[in-house]
Amino acid sequence: MLYQEFQPSDLLKPYVKCYYLMETSSDLEDKAFATGCIEIMFNLGTGYWQVWSGNQFVTNPSIELWGQIIEPLAFRSIGHNVMLGARFFPHTAAFFLSGGIQQFNDGVADFSGIGGKAVQDLHAQLLEVNSLPQRLELLETYLLTQLAKQEKSLHKLPLLNQIMQELQQDNFFEQINQVARRQGISSRYLQKIFLQYTGLSPKLYSKIHRFQNSLLLVAQKESNLTNIAYDCGYFDQSHFIRDFKTFTGFSPSAFSPEGSSALLISPNK
Repeated sequence: MLYQEFQPSDLLKPYVKCYYLMETSSDLEDKAFATGCIEIMFNLGTGYWQVWSGNQFVTNPSIELWGQIIEPLAFRSIGHNVMLGARFFPHTAAFFLSGGIQQFNDGVADFSGIGGKAVQDLHAQLLEVNSLPQRLELLETYLLTQLAKQEKSLHKLPLLNQIMQELQQDNFFEQINQVARRQGISSRYLQKIFLQYTGLSPKLYSKIHRFQNSLLLVAQKESNLTNIAYDCGYFDQSHFIRDFKTFTGFSPSAFSPEGSSALLISPNK
């Protein structure tokens, strides 16, 4: 599997964490873990992707919207797939989507129906060109056009940025009322706007962020579980193991990082 990331233009850097290209030439099966980020992907290859739903694998649409994955989600790539994607920051995908984004949690939606003719035309244009720079330029143009439609809500970005920054502090939940007062809002509104723009509660996002940090440390195999738990801010080792298993389906000692795409796409790497 080939995986590469690319930086967006300065205009989109506040909203798009990265663009990426993921290419697979043979069948593979893997699991997606919670990242805290929402993504859109365009399949420009001749194969197809599938995700586990219910009791079977179902084939994904050619334009995929990956919502907030909370429980581990099995997926597989069949044939030759070239996936061009945009990964948003945890709180910025909502600026490009209409309606609540929580509805997309734990699933892969058909973005061609959500985005309508504009995104369908973009997919057709992406298939017509083979140059990666041209493809990235087309994707940027589409996102900038969509962003312009949300002009009235863009003033909320500084507040959301500040909340995200505050959330990284160890005492955030002990001081949430003070954090809200500093922003001139109530703690209830803080949690409401966070859910509206991320699809997650602040506590769940905090758990996912902490899990992603622990995932990278587990993969490095340089620290014992007690040290990893301490370094990532868990109350104790048992809490760390419990959360890790919730998000991956594996205990930390049973997780095999070899061949896991979760490490390549981790937003915390």
